[in-house]
Amino acid sequence: MELFEQQDPIFPTSYSEILQRVRTIDPVKYGSSRNYINGSVTYLSPYISRGIISTKFILSEVLNRGYKPARIEKFIQELAWRDYWQQVWIAKGEAINRDLKHPQSPVSNSSISKAIIEANTGIEAIDNAIQEFYKTGYLHNHLRMYIACIACNVGQSHWKVPAQWMYYHLLDADWASNALSWQWVAGANANKKYVANQENINNYCFTQQKDTFLDVPYEAFSSLEIPEILKDTSPLVLKTPLPKHSTIVIDERLPTCIYNFYNLDPLWKKEISANRILLLEPSHFQQYPVSQKTIDFIIKTSEENIANIKIYVGEFNELIKAYNFGTIYHKEHPLNNHYKGIEEPREWMFDVQGYYPSFFAFWKKCKKQLVY
Repeated sequence: MELFEQQDPIFPTSYSEILQRVRTIDPVKYGSSRNYINGSVTYLSPYISRGIISTKFILSEVLNRGYKPARIEKFIQELAWRDYWQQVWIAKGEAINRDLKHPQSPVSNSSISKAIIEANTGIEAIDNAIQEFYKTGYLHNHLRMYIACIACNVGQSHWKVPAQWMYYHLLDADWASNALSWQWVAGANANKKYVANQENINNYCFTQQKDTFLDVPYEAFSSLEIPEILKDTSPLVLKTPLPKHSTIVIDERLPTCIYNFYNLDPLWKKEISANRILLLEPSHFQQYPVSQKTIDFIIKTSEENIANIKIYVGEFNELIKAYNFGTIYHKEHPLNNHYKGIEEPREWMFDVQGYYPSFFAFWKKCKKQLVY
């Protein structure tokens, strides 16, 4: 197959540069090369997760360039996975924080292997990827699956703590996509586990390693002992470095738009004069901690693209008690159920909502709305 030069995963924060990235998507090359670490992936995931752009917007932009759905079905399908995970979260709520369909088995610990955190597993492609991950906040999707396989299905760690570790460092941190994908790999949200051996990793990561703990045939995975390198686990302490709380100034005559970790849409209600507040709730980040790099990314992105946005560090209830607000607008999200005011819908690719036990049951309905 044709190979493509790997793009440097640096993530611009200006809306014009983000739009330029959307315009340069090659959905055909994406479909044929996405599983390779140098594949023609879009690097749009942080902008989708942060609600800066929607999956529907991306699909519309690509279709407007003349691509027919039949030719780019894999690209559309991968976008649809993001909406699917969100629909599961909306339907299941807190239940996605536990084994959703089946108890993960076997589980030897509820921690994470030190070798993974320290990028010292001995698998070259994995260790290099984790080191880059700490620098960039990005991991190729195939590498996410490899790491989850090593953590859960080889190291026998329950998926929850390793998923929190990965979420913490991801610029595209999306708890639904992250947690449910980890469960999918671990067999807690699927009818079988995902495993990958050294030959598979060598193929997609262009390495030539042999004699590692993954250098085994697939039938050996069911009886694989935990390798010594993975046995030493590490307690995980994750804290979000939020800015200090400070007083903000609002105009009481204007309505107020509340932005947050999952909604940084610069076009949202742009046509009205409004107070615009980025709400960073300590309770949210205590339950779903993220890194300094991620906090810096959301603050820079919001300040660069949303005029006169104010940052408020505190709980929603504290905010509305402290200021005399009129109409308050916010966007729907599973973590916003305690917000008060006018809830507006998020934008979805398809008019398919509710819980579907499998992605392909969901996709079957979505596909009917495409014009082939």
